[in-house]
Amino acid sequence: MFRTLAFAVCGAVTMVAGAQQRPAITGISFVRMYASDPAASGAFYGGDLGFERSVMGDTQRFTVNNLQSIEVVPLPSPAPASRQAAVGLTTRDVKAMETYLKAHRVAVVEPMQRGRFAVKDPEGNLIYFVQSVPGKADVSPRAPSHRMIHAGFMVRDEATEQTFYRDLLGFKPYWRGGRTDQSVDYVSQHVPEGTDWIEFMLNAGPSPTLKQLGGMDHISLGVEHIDDAVAGLARNGCVGAQCSKTQRGRDGKMQLNVFDPDLTRVEYMEFTPSGTTCCSPFVGKHPTAVEDR
Repeated sequence: MFRTLAFAVCGAVTMVAGAQQRPAITGISFVRMYASDPAASGAFYGGDLGFERSVMGDTQRFTVNNLQSIEVVPLPSPAPASRQAAVGLTTRDVKAMETYLKAHRVAVVEPMQRGRFAVKDPEGNLIYFVQSVPGKADVSPRAPSHRMIHAGFMVRDEATEQTFYRDLLGFKPYWRGGRTDQSVDYVSQHVPEGTDWIEFMLNAGPSPTLKQLGGMDHISLGVEHIDDAVAGLARNGCVGAQCSKTQRGRDGKMQLNVFDPDLTRVEYMEFTPSGTTCCSPFVGKHPTAVEDR
């Protein structure tokens, strides 16, 4: 009898976990970067890139729009290999998201506080889920972009990471390509209910340098025309090759790469391709200046 009851309880728990619906995930909320020199990083994000800066404790927050921001925190000791500390995703129901992940045995590593909590993906990347509540924001007219469209990071094992992003969270394919037509080095996938995306950066090699990691662990800011980004950066005093050298990416979109003082890449990217797209077709909707929410 007790054995029968135990199986019944176990079955009921499994059914509850399976029945738990995943709340909507609509976009990227923030990306957090480590800074070995917080003042220099503040000058880069607030000065060169033109974002409005606010400070809470040791965290500098640079407002992209009323739902998105870039966070900069001091580099801990001992210093981690990557300067990307965390990525935040917006959800329409953060409490239900916490329940959903716990039901699927995902450990919460930072408990709910101020409408957000954090877990780690299979490779140890810190991922926050943030309640999507648009508020007032001091959006700077000096910033060439007011839209973060994706975040990228190094991935060692795509299949393992997809058990979290694709199978559990419902991310959808957008584009994949590589440095050559025969390789797959970049895997882009949309959040389930939006056009922001996460980009897996593959094939890093066994011991990537800080510069190589900074190129992979990056953020991307969307623009209609890349020349407008160049002009905006120039108005902010960001001059020279780093602030003006544009190129067409393998996905056919024009881009401009600038690097913060810790060699983390900030990629300005046009919303839509204007040239030949290599390797595979796009299979999802392109982002626009207005985020899907």
